[in-house]
Amino acid sequence: MAAGGEKIDYVFKVVLIGDSAVGKSQILARFARNEFSLDSKATIGVEFQTRTLVIQHKSVKAQIWDTAGQERYRAVTSAYYRGAVGALLVYDVTKRQTFDHIPRWLEELRSHADKNIVIMLVGNKTDLEDQRAVPTEDAKEFAEKENLFFLETSALEATNVEAAFMTVLSEIFGIVGKRNLSAADSQSNGSAAAPLAGKKIVIAGPAQEMPKSKTCCQSS
Repeated sequence: MAAGGEKIDYVFKVVLIGDSAVGKSQILARFARNEFSLDSKATIGVEFQTRTLVIQHKSVKAQIWDTAGQERYRAVTSAYYRGAVGALLVYDVTKRQTFDHIPRWLEELRSHADKNIVIMLVGNKTDLEDQRAVPTEDAKEFAEKENLFFLETSALEATNVEAAFMTVLSEIFGIVGKRNLSAADSQSNGSAAAPLAGKKIVIAGPAQEMPKSKTCCQSS
């Protein structure tokens, strides 16, 4: 139950992954509490925040997990990824090495998480444009090849942080809705309901910037 006794319709676990110091914790703080701290300390182990929002008239609690990017914490993986239905794969646009490590993070994510997980590639720190080391086109090309969503963000300036999370959460919401419909159809036909984790769902693009149209939460 949410504060004030509101009913929660769905809880979606979303994980943040990527190298240390790319701004994962700042992205989380911006989305969950609309905060940014210039003296943020490195995450030790795992922490998570929640935020409840409305998508298509349903109450959705986003449970966002953040982990240290350092190698010594990598043993946390299995438990960290378990149950995750979305992921933000974060690199720093000013540090080429953090982008070059993205394929390794993606491989780890796909080996531990549900195969239908919704993944957003996030290039953070666009406020440091004069220090950019990763061209937007490089990231777009990688996202298209791997069938990922893609956005560039600035946690400092609050640019696209909301859009990144809302795109992932809205996509998850749509997938869950389709699964629930297919499960209901199965039951009405006298067969067992399809399990939530059992179906292959192809996430079709967009791999570039998100469209300007509404991403969620707007009543039609």
